[in-house]
Amino acid sequence: MTGVQEAAGELAGATASRAEVCIVACAEAWRGDGEIAASPIGLIPTAGARLARATFEPDLLLSDGEARFVAGIWALGEPAPGPAEGWIPFRSVFDLAWHGSRHVMMSPAQIDRYGNANISAIGDYARPARQLLGVRGAPGNTVNHPTSYWVRRHLPRVFVPRVDMVSGVGYDSAAGTGACAFLDLRRVVTNLAVLDFGGPGHSMRLLSVHPGVTVGEVVASTGFELAADGDVPQTRQPTAAELALIRDVIDPAGLCDRELRG
Repeated sequence: MTGVQEAAGELAGATASRAEVCIVACAEAWRGDGEIAASPIGLIPTAGARLARATFEPDLLLSDGEARFVAGIWALGEPAPGPAEGWIPFRSVFDLAWHGSRHVMMSPAQIDRYGNANISAIGDYARPARQLLGVRGAPGNTVNHPTSYWVRRHLPRVFVPRVDMVSGVGYDSAAGTGACAFLDLRRVVTNLAVLDFGGPGHSMRLLSVHPGVTVGEVVASTGFELAADGDVPQTRQPTAAELALIRDVIDPAGLCDRELRG
């Protein structure tokens, strides 16, 4: 019996933290992807990608944050031990993106009903109240390969009726353009819930609420109407084996709990 298996036995019936539920929800965004590059941004998405590769998506490609794809999984905040599986210098990232062989999970400052995401500026574009990152790779990501989002704080100022600037392309912005061909917005994972764009006209739909969260809380924290298909279930809890991997291998320092507390 391995150390992880022994730990899983000890954790049978253990209660998962909210951060651990979010890690599993992020991992599920990569389910079924196979051999493509996972590009998580943030601690909880990174833990989710590593958990997915360690469990149900063993062919996912994970970067060491520099220029290599590496084997195995490793702790957040620690260097990847390797061995190297491939060479991915910055110039090659664009080939992956344009080919569609990448699934990124970004963190928007604002996101709206149809998945337009803003990471650039808050307020009037001509004279913004807050300058953020700029559009960065968001336009190319959204129109070339699968894109998901992680939101640490599910608030009305984040989930807005219309973003102040379109950085990542949403379904209504892409309608009637060539951007529709490859637009694939998969999941939105927040500290409260899991959502997708399976509502009418590719609008945002509530898929599940995390343990201890009500549908009413999610609705009150969203600045537009959410679609839902009947009764909304609870987000699945981590298995004992997943908890062991998270606590003993991926996040032994508890960095994800700290990220969620903010």
